Amino acid sequence: MRQRPRGDSRGILDPGRMLREVRFRRHLPAEPLRPWVEHYWLIDWALHTPFEQRVVPHPAVNVVFRRDGDDDDGSGSGSGSGSGDGAASGEVAGVGRDLFRITLTGTGRVCGVQFRPGGFHPFWQRPVSELTGRRVPLPTGRLASPGIGVCAGTDEERCQALDALLSAWEPTPDPMAEEATRLAEAIRTDRTVLRVGDFAARHDVPVRRLQRLFLEYVGVGPKWVIRRYRLQEAVEQAAGGPLSWADLAADLGYSDQAHLVRDFTAVAGVSPAAYARSVR
Repeated sequence: MRQRPRGDSRGILDPGRMLREVRFRRHLPAEPLRPWVEHYWLIDWALHTPFEQRVVPHPAVNVVFRRDGDDDDGSGSGSGSGSGDGAASGEVAGVGRDLFRITLTGTGRVCGVQFRPGGFHPFWQRPVSELTGRRVPLPTGRLASPGIGVCAGTDEERCQALDALLSAWEPTPDPMAEEATRLAEAIRTDRTVLRVGDFAARHDVPVRRLQRLFLEYVGVGPKWVIRRYRLQEAVEQAAGGPLSWADLAADLGYSDQAHLVRDFTAVAGVSPAAYARSVR
């Protein structure tokens, strides 16, 4: 079982600037929730000028609570009461196909739950593809009111509130969801996974069954998951220093450099070269 949350910045465009503008951190959920939940992510901000953050979404569902008008002093101590009078709002964000943009102003807090690919289905109990590309209010009757204070208090108190909220949703273990999560994790961690057919054969799963499994439990098909994880690697490498785009395109399974540039530009909103210049 994991002992600490992921430490990479995959998907976050210009993570250095983000860390200068806001307080961002990740925490693991309570151990019984870890088969389904990747991590909690918390953001606090106190801004003098608006700040836009851009994210290349993971193939994952997020549950997000946001409260604007927070009175935390932004000191980073985590000891503020967070008793600002801004009302918390909550939503379920399905897998995003396009670049996600958000502009933060003034002061506020966000408490997010990033589920593992396939991990939201035991809570949702319907095809996760219904949520793909959508952001919907939290379902009433199944989940406690967002006014319970998940955005208030210290990091520990906020994580405990999220633990209680998700546990109350009473997720049902599902072997199919576990299989989808395991296969998606294999795609994320193995850079040699470049083709759906090869991946399906390696795991002895018929391609059509793999496609149905991913649409039902992850929300997008396996080809999309492969391409998204490889594209996130391209974003991360672009920020790391000079590189050969032609070699990177070949490593990530693109037909040529132009194909990588088109994909990168379509998702990130700028060309790889322009992005590399902007973050350096």
